[in-house]
Amino acid sequence: MPEQKTWFITGANRGLGAAIATAALNAGHRVAATARNPETVTAALGDSPNLLALPLDITDDAQADAAVAAAVDRFGSIDVLVNNAGYGQLGVFEETSMSLIRKQFDTNTFGTMNITRAALPTMRAQGAGHIFTITSISGTVGVVGSGTYSASKFAVEGWMESLALELAPFGISATIVEPGYFKTDFLDTSSVAYGDIVVDAYAEESAQFRRSQDEMNHQQVGDPAKLAAALLTLAEIDTPPLRFTAGADAVHVVGEIVLPKRQSDLDTWRDLSSSLA
Repeated sequence: MPEQKTWFITGANRGLGAAIATAALNAGHRVAATARNPETVTAALGDSPNLLALPLDITDDAQADAAVAAAVDRFGSIDVLVNNAGYGQLGVFEETSMSLIRKQFDTNTFGTMNITRAALPTMRAQGAGHIFTITSISGTVGVVGSGTYSASKFAVEGWMESLALELAPFGISATIVEPGYFKTDFLDTSSVAYGDIVVDAYAEESAQFRRSQDEMNHQQVGDPAKLAAALLTLAEIDTPPLRFTAGADAVHVVGEIVLPKRQSDLDTWRDLSSSLA
C-alpha cells in the first residue's frame, strides 16, 4: 500500500486537475485542491475529510503563500505539487496584442513559478517532494496559431529543466508532463482565448485554425483518468523522469517529428556549426 501523501493541485475544479485530484483521493491521499472559486472544487470533487478546497489565483503572491500555508496547517506537508492551472492564448502572432501575450505569460509561466516558489520551502524542509508541471505537446513544437501558448510552455520547460537540477540535492524531483489532446474542456471559451487584432492577410489561415480547434473540442482521444493514474504511478518511483510525454498523439509528435527534425538539422549543419571555434 503506497504511503499516504499530500497532493497540492492547482486548477483542480475541472479537466486534468479534477481528474488528478479524484485519482489521488481515491487512492487514499490527502489533497489540497485549488481554484479561483473553491466552491467549484467541492462541486467537482464532492466532500471528503481528505480534501481541502482552497481559493487560489496563481498570479497572486499573497494567495499562493496563503494556500500553501493552509495546506501545511491542515495536512502537515506538501509531498506532491501539481502545477496544472493555466489557459491557452491561441491565434497567430500578429493578431495577438502584447497585452494578451503578457497575460498568457503571467498565468502559464509566472503564475506556475509563483506557486512553486511558495511551496518549495516546505519541500526543502522535508527533504523530499515531487513537482509535476503540466506543460503541453505545444511546449515541444510550435504550430500555426499557437505561438503565444507554445512560448509560455517552452519557457516553463526550460525553467523546469534547470529547477530539477537545483532541487535534486534536497531530495525533490521535478517532472515535466507534456500532454497531447485530452478529452477536457480546454478548447472551450472558459479555457482558451483568441487574438484581439484583425489582420486581413491572415484571414483564411486564422479561420482554418479556429475551425480545426472547434472541431477537435470534446473529440480528443486522451483519457484524463488514465493520465491521472499515470501520475500516481510516477509519484511512487524513486527516480521519476524529467519528461513524461502523455498520450499516443504526443508520443508520435515527439518521436516522429520533434526529435528527428532536431537531429536532421544538427547533422545537416554539423560542419558549419563546428567550424565556428
